Amino acid sequence: MNKVRLSKSCVGKEEKEAVLKVLDHEFLGMGAEVQNFENEIKSYIGTDKEVICVNTGTSALHIALACLDIGLGDEVLVPSLTYVASYQAISATGAIPISVDVKEETLFMDIEDAKKRVTEKTKAIMPVHYASNSQEMLEINTFAQANNLRVIEDAAHSFGCKREGQIIGYEGDVICFSFDGIKNITSGEGGAVLSNDPTFIQRVKDARLLGVEKDTEKRYAGQRSWDFDVTHQGFRYHMSNIYAAIGSTQLKKIDVIAAKRQSIAKTYVTELRGVDGITLLDFDYENIVSHIFVLKAKNRDLLREHLLSHNIECGIHYKPNHMLSKYKSDYVLPITEKIYEEILTLPCQFDLSTEDQTRVINAIKDFYSAC
Repeated sequence: MNKVRLSKSCVGKEEKEAVLKVLDHEFLGMGAEVQNFENEIKSYIGTDKEVICVNTGTSALHIALACLDIGLGDEVLVPSLTYVASYQAISATGAIPISVDVKEETLFMDIEDAKKRVTEKTKAIMPVHYASNSQEMLEINTFAQANNLRVIEDAAHSFGCKREGQIIGYEGDVICFSFDGIKNITSGEGGAVLSNDPTFIQRVKDARLLGVEKDTEKRYAGQRSWDFDVTHQGFRYHMSNIYAAIGSTQLKKIDVIAAKRQSIAKTYVTELRGVDGITLLDFDYENIVSHIFVLKAKNRDLLREHLLSHNIECGIHYKPNHMLSKYKSDYVLPITEKIYEEILTLPCQFDLSTEDQTRVINAIKDFYSAC
């Protein structure tokens, strides 16, 4: 039997041709291709926010925090159920990630638990669009406004998704995307920061180029600054033309990619609803473009072994950060800890065939029918 892969990069001849054009032009760093990709993202979302591309999604989170002057001793509220990148981005600034519990039905940040974690050191909140869901952002924004907190949305999973009729990125304080190899669209590696805060945006533009002021405009024109000033900490976080060329090509396919991922998710829901032992998340798959498809499973570890024995990859997203040595908390997060023992991620990628998805579904049904 062929292996059913959990996730994979899905690129074709168009992406290869786009990269070759950049190589032929012999300008591989940040230039016009990056500017073009940024403008295309802005147009696709239909937003008036500025789009600043960087080299990874983690860089997007880190540079956003740094350019909001969040640093040593500050606290940032963040759900424990997220990839460690969210936490590393916070701690890289010298700030402290404060672990927050999630809701059992959606695995989104529990605002009631967040309220318990606020102190005079709290400067920001980082809601994570877990498994592409962000339908509960309204209460996060209301809470943030009441507590004078900046909101950095970790939207690594949710490019192409919609919320309240608008594509993610259309509204919000600061939104950070990831375009790594297995996301909804990829640029090979890459990320983006979106905001309409002009002071913040200029800081991000400069900071991605080692803090060199106003260097972005030079790079777009295929030049660089020679006589310049630096007033803030910067990083080598800019996106390359190679990455941007891949991303631009992928963006042209977003509607097809989104439709396929949504079809996969809806098929899982239809086929697995009612299976004794499976609990589906309360997600709106008409508006969510699933980066990963997560469910809760009774006897999860045995089910996982069963799937692996049938050459079907599956995953666990994620080990809670408050259980890691570096970020260990002195309090429990009961829902996060409970669902960590239950969650399982099924294959969900553009190249997943109908036949292979049927294999996954039948293997799950067979497992529970034998229990």
